[in-house]
Amino acid sequence: MSDPEATKSLGCLLNGIAQKIYFNNNEITEDLLKEKFYPEMTQEEFNVLYEKTEGLLKSIARADMDHAQLEAFLTAQTKKQGGGGMSVEQTAAIFRFWKNQRVRVRESLLGQSRWEPSLKALFWRVDLQVVDSCGNTDNSRPVVLIEMELVRAEKNEFLCLEFDEVKVDQVLKKMANIQESINRIVNHT
Repeated sequence: MSDPEATKSLGCLLNGIAQKIYFNNNEITEDLLKEKFYPEMTQEEFNVLYEKTEGLLKSIARADMDHAQLEAFLTAQTKKQGGGGMSVEQTAAIFRFWKNQRVRVRESLLGQSRWEPSLKALFWRVDLQVVDSCGNTDNSRPVVLIEMELVRAEKNEFLCLEFDEVKVDQVLKKMANIQESINRIVNHT
């Protein structure tokens, strides 16, 4: 038998957890959610429900589940034994929530994973100074000029860097070290 109030409460709990975790709404607390949507539950019962719901939501969001993946995941949740499973109504509430909030949660996760400032454009060139300000030509070494356009909170900033041959070599070595570290991490997982 279906309980529309329980399904509605679970939908509200999911929205509250999403507000707290993904949309940085500090006004949403576990106590507020319990008081508003589950006042009849003991604190212990609510904690179990909250942690289970939060874990499910994080798993779904982390995997950015599409319709088919979510359906398979929730079907598996209904088949769990020993009280750890979910009812069909609960899975329907989760499915509805994810259908409506997937894009927003994904955008929030992407926004949280971006570093500030972000690189919008990069231009570079190699200049060769033929004559210095004193008229000498023996100091003609190549110079690399790098111009970067950075975006920080919708405001563009420009940065210009100048490297001689030694600095370019140092940067290339550091980038090779970074690539090596990334390769080691990727190959170990």
